[in-house]
Amino acid sequence: MGKYFKKRSFFLLCSGMTVLIAVILFFVVLFWPQDNDHLVARVKVKPGMSLSGISNMLYENNIISNKLMFQWAVKILGKEKNIPIGTFRLVKAKSNYKIIDQLVYGAPEVIKVRLLEGWDIEKMAEYLSEKMDFDKTKFIHLTKDKKFLERNQIDANTLEGYLHPDTYHFFKGDTPESVLVYLIKQYKLFWTRSFKNRAELLGFTENEILTLASIIEGEALYDDERPKISAVYHNRLKLNMKLQADPTIQYIIDDAPRRLLNKDLRIKSPYNTYLHKGLPPGPINSPGKKSILAALYPEENDFLYFVANGEGYHSFSTNERDHNIAKRRLQKIRRKFKKKQKIK
Repeated sequence: MGKYFKKRSFFLLCSGMTVLIAVILFFVVLFWPQDNDHLVARVKVKPGMSLSGISNMLYENNIISNKLMFQWAVKILGKEKNIPIGTFRLVKAKSNYKIIDQLVYGAPEVIKVRLLEGWDIEKMAEYLSEKMDFDKTKFIHLTKDKKFLERNQIDANTLEGYLHPDTYHFFKGDTPESVLVYLIKQYKLFWTRSFKNRAELLGFTENEILTLASIIEGEALYDDERPKISAVYHNRLKLNMKLQADPTIQYIIDDAPRRLLNKDLRIKSPYNTYLHKGLPPGPINSPGKKSILAALYPEENDFLYFVANGEGYHSFSTNERDHNIAKRRLQKIRRKFKKKQKIK
């Protein structure tokens, strides 16, 4: 009996020692000092980064001095797959535990972006590359990539017009792909079943409505004119007239925006609505909600022409004679303006 108790005591002692050593190792690894002299350090966890890649990044930025200890600590805590993508601020993170805690539970830096109505892909790419600090060319490439479009169920040749203007918040470190995927999801949430039904009732596809809305966006400065401008284009389409929409020409010239010349109207392009009847192949910018609603719900009128009146609004006509009178009126206003500029 004595031998039994001795063996049992020895077993319990060994077990206790093992547990104690394990606990000590746990705390040693977890709170291993990493010689991080930064009071605040900014780190960027990129998509697809492995634990090894993260530890290398931290080591190269002088945030950790022992990569193996850091990796052990992450594995002990079971957080190998819990470190999110993004840019993080590590505050006084001088131990493995504090570094891991701030990476896993700290909120990545957020960037507020505002995509404006009427911007095209090029303008959006330029703006987002500055705000998000990513590659503009990759962003543009993805908007035209057939596999990417198919994967995101976009039935078009490009994402032009499908990136809905609005204010968004992204994490610092988001990639062109992650940003585009999110923007596409937001567009699909906006494009409701009622919009689709209305488009079908008009005999238009979703892409055609977006295309018309983008032209309206390029024409109108004031919201109350959008349904009236929409009606002009709807009326022209019904009569099989050329749309003769200036924004489609601005889309195909290299130095837009500028005053159009007669030679611009002869540029050979499927987007030239002065040469071709019907709608162009796709949107020419990103139309806002007001323009999309105007394309879906045009005003009921008989207007076939409109021209700027020099005050931000337009003069509308049902016939070419009245339209030419309105154009001559605009030319007089422009000549007066030029004279005033010369005098100044």
